[in-house]
Amino acid sequence: MTTFVLFDTALGTVGLAWGEGGIVGVRLPAASREATRASLLARHPAAVEAGPPAAIRAVIDRIMALTRGERVDLADAPLDRAVLADFPARVYDVALAIPPGETLTYGEVARRIGEPGAAQAVGRALGANPWPIIVPCHRVLAASGGTGGFSAPGGVATKLKLLSIERARTSAAPTLFDDDPAFGLAMKPRA
Repeated sequence: MTTFVLFDTALGTVGLAWGEGGIVGVRLPAASREATRASLLARHPAAVEAGPPAAIRAVIDRIMALTRGERVDLADAPLDRAVLADFPARVYDVALAIPPGETLTYGEVARRIGEPGAAQAVGRALGANPWPIIVPCHRVLAASGGTGGFSAPGGVATKLKLLSIERARTSAAPTLFDDDPAFGLAMKPRA
């Protein structure tokens, strides 16, 4: 049986669905709480709303902390990966390893999985990511350092909000505050 819960974050209402194998889906905030519920139920029509068990509650607490700007690692969240094909599974593994505030390009992810010409396929896999925020597809950018796409509600604006919360750079261009110790930033060259 699939169960879900809606919870409020600094971004809005998030939906999270889980089953016996772990978390099966996350829905980012839509225009309203009901729109988030409808979006989640469109993907998981048989899901029943209920309170989360302790392991799921712990993930929810970390998602809420991340959206408040806390540095939180969600890589150990219990994801139900049973239906994943090999390629997206490898892409998601690389994305899970990107720390908050850091980014990679689609091409860098492709190279890390041993498929250097597969940047567009990486983008498609991330666009189908069932666990946004947990598998941080928002941390993967276009080769220029621009945002690239984002298929969650709110599109690129949501991606930019998440990156801003994490204080991540979205461009290869230096900013006014790079290397300023007062802001805790040190300019890092892009690979």
